[in-house]
Amino acid sequence: MARRTPQPEQPDPETWLRGLPKAELHLHLEGSITPETLVELSRLNDPDPLTLEAARNVYQYTDFPSFLMSFKAVTQRLHTPRDYEIITYNMLRDVMAAVELGRTRAERDFNITLLWIIDAVRHFGIAECARTFQKAAELQHQYPSVIGIGIGGDEARGPAQDFRDLYVEAKQNGLHLLCHAGESCGPQSIWAALNIGAERVGHALTAQLDPDLIEVLAERQIPLELNITSNLRTGCCKSLHEHPVKLYFEEGLMVTLNSDDPPFFGANLLDEYLLAHREFEFTFDQLRELAANSIEASFLNPDRKLALLGEIEHYGY
Repeated sequence: MARRTPQPEQPDPETWLRGLPKAELHLHLEGSITPETLVELSRLNDPDPLTLEAARNVYQYTDFPSFLMSFKAVTQRLHTPRDYEIITYNMLRDVMAAVELGRTRAERDFNITLLWIIDAVRHFGIAECARTFQKAAELQHQYPSVIGIGIGGDEARGPAQDFRDLYVEAKQNGLHLLCHAGESCGPQSIWAALNIGAERVGHALTAQLDPDLIEVLAERQIPLELNITSNLRTGCCKSLHEHPVKLYFEEGLMVTLNSDDPPFFGANLLDEYLLAHREFEFTFDQLRELAANSIEASFLNPDRKLALLGEIEHYGY
């Protein structure tokens, strides 16, 4: 009688994913502000400070345009350098708390690297974005952690092709080029982002509508910063089964998972990996590949990349 070879016991997905080294490529600093932090800012800056209940109501929205208005209502509380110090500290504290248990090789308390990408709001106009990009170029000389620029906001009111000259100048200034595209507009927005030199594309939700674009993204291995929960909560993707994350992965695109604006959408990076595992049936090995993609697509220095990729390769279950 043949004996059945015992199968290795599968780990708890949350515990395993918590410890998996990974990078978050698409996380907005202002979008990381929690209602509690908003109350803290309001107490510093508002003559009539928000209550926690009122702060939570600020985060209510019904569609993508109203989400942008909610986002604006939060960022209007940022007035001073101290305000930015508070939200940066709180963002890093929360990210670190999420990964601390799995970071057995932590340096002192944490092993984390933060690099800044300065996003301009495209629908504020070319001149305003030019000032933002120029400031980024100036800051990189003082702060090596400033490494790139991008454009976010309303794609329909700020087509990527309008920013071609600004992107050429930013590249000449030594900045990496990124672009939100295909979140609330069609695949032509993603084509435009590629045509102005975007090295990574944020969202890319509508690439699925254009087979030729899928082929180009796969061939060129353009990293895609996918944000599943964000797309659902803003209504840019109507239902979970319509999200193209698994399609893109199976087509050989360079997929990464990201949380975008966690307090607005109720999901952090760990939640996004769990969602991919639970709802889209990504295996542990495929999740490991997504994590490796995030490291490869990052702008970390080569030594740091190799070290993290080695950790991922040997991360077991």
